[in-house]
Amino acid sequence: MIWFFNRTGNGSLAQRIANLSGPVADFRIFLRYYGLLPLVQWMIHIEHHPPVTPLLLHIERVQNLTMILYYPLEHIWWLAYHKVINMSDARMNKIGIWSCRFWAAYVILQLWHLASEWSMHKRRKRDMIKKVDGDEVEIRREKRVLKAEGERIIRDTIINIGYLPLTLHWSIEKSSFPDVGVGIFGTLASFYQLVGAWKSANE
Repeated sequence: MIWFFNRTGNGSLAQRIANLSGPVADFRIFLRYYGLLPLVQWMIHIEHHPPVTPLLLHIERVQNLTMILYYPLEHIWWLAYHKVINMSDARMNKIGIWSCRFWAAYVILQLWHLASEWSMHKRRKRDMIKKVDGDEVEIRREKRVLKAEGERIIRDTIINIGYLPLTLHWSIEKSSFPDVGVGIFGTLASFYQLVGAWKSANE
């Protein structure tokens, strides 16, 4: 995580991108401090309102388990990193690595989830093309919904493609993944998260 970031800049564009990843990660972690309660609420929700397929339900259940393990570990690591709580560097790094392993598991499961969603999305698009009867206004509405859904799946896929090499890198002790790669992939994921938030706020 942040302990892998090189904080000494030499003025190059690549180094500036790498340096940006530090405050971006801090901001991301700070925002997630409220995330455990919504996670529990979501776990209850999917049991009463399950996804459209059993596969998606099982994926989301396992994802929720990974997040229950991930959140407390990341929060402990972040507090120790910023000297809010006292902890040895070795123990802090071990906690950080294990938190990222659970996060990496979530990201891999999310890519599987998105691939399943995309398969269903393509099937609905084919069904829409074959539809010749029905209310024209309703058909246009369904097409807009399908377009927005497709954009969301693509956007979420890019976000998780950005996070995948980072979470794997942070899950490995003494990883050789370059700092500039951390900056580039982290910025990619953060940018598309902001795009998604902007679109959601304007819908």
